[in-house]
Amino acid sequence: MSDTHISQHFETLAIHAGNTADPLTGAVVPPIYQVSTYKQDGVGGLRGGYEYSRSANPTRTALEENLAALEGGRRGLAFASGLAAEDCLLRTLLSPGDHVVIPNDAYGGTFRLFAKVVSRWGVDWSVADTSDPIAVRAALTPKTKVVWVETPSNPLLGITDIPAVAQIAREAGAKLVVDNTFATPYLQQPLALGADAVVHSLTKYMGGHSDVVGGALIVGDQELGEELAYHQNAMGAVAGPFDSWLVLRGTKTLAVRMDRHSENATKIAEMLTRHPRVSRVLYPGLPEHPGHEVAAKQMKAFGGMVSFQVTGGEEAAVAVCDRAKVFTLGESLGGVESLIEHPGRMTHASAAGSALEVPADLVRLSVGIENVDDLLEDLQQALG
Repeated sequence: MSDTHISQHFETLAIHAGNTADPLTGAVVPPIYQVSTYKQDGVGGLRGGYEYSRSANPTRTALEENLAALEGGRRGLAFASGLAAEDCLLRTLLSPGDHVVIPNDAYGGTFRLFAKVVSRWGVDWSVADTSDPIAVRAALTPKTKVVWVETPSNPLLGITDIPAVAQIAREAGAKLVVDNTFATPYLQQPLALGADAVVHSLTKYMGGHSDVVGGALIVGDQELGEELAYHQNAMGAVAGPFDSWLVLRGTKTLAVRMDRHSENATKIAEMLTRHPRVSRVLYPGLPEHPGHEVAAKQMKAFGGMVSFQVTGGEEAAVAVCDRAKVFTLGESLGGVESLIEHPGRMTHASAAGSALEVPADLVRLSVGIENVDDLLEDLQQALG
């Protein structure tokens, strides 16, 4: 499935990287190789490097090459979910007794993985405000092997200065991992900014149509890529061929979708800042956002996620979610349709009572690509 990239422009790579025409038929879309095993050319003679689809599958290979190209990495790996990708990365990089710095604002599933799973096999973790490089440095210990960040973060849209934190991690002998799910490689490329590994929930913007679950790891170091590939095969939580095909379809339109997501989100954030029933708007595209200047340096645009706090507390926030009509009440994000949710009771319920607990009056929006006037009108009526 390997091909020669004819352009370094993102939009062209998104359509062509990994998408070599089928040699048998000339099909311009890679086929779905719904197959478990492959005929070998003699004992140990693998045809094209394929023997068993847990180890490699041509459709997944096409996606992995596409992901690596879009993130500017040497190796891309596709998994059954974002958490499966995170689990593989952590078990590759960490051993019992190691320490990880995690952000004080992160996806609830990531927090649950550290707090309830990884900690059980002897890995310690501590929390830091990763938007503050000084706080990250203070959280390091001699046993720190990984610094984990989300930027923008979920759900408070915090911004981490990737080059600054990358330098801090490097000086400590630790790897910097960046969850790039909210930004996508179209808006931000952490490897070029100093990160060692990028993680994605492909379920979100990369797939883009709320019809697939998947995850990915992309790294710039070939040796680390080989180690991750070994663990991917050994652990087995790989992306299936049809899921790989769906994500590969989604990445082709990522650029145009992210442009529209960002445009719509900016208009919605600006409207919310003027609404009397909104006490605070969290969107890095707003000049008053504390991470705005950093985001403007390392992002092409500011993305499609907006969070806001409402006057009246938790029940008022829940009521806004219930009254929305164009915005669908649901978890996840990054699809073409707009979603609304209450993080405290939904995606981040696992963080209740911890340092990552989210405000009870918080509402999170995944702004879709519908007509923005319809979205504005819906939010205005939901706010009352």
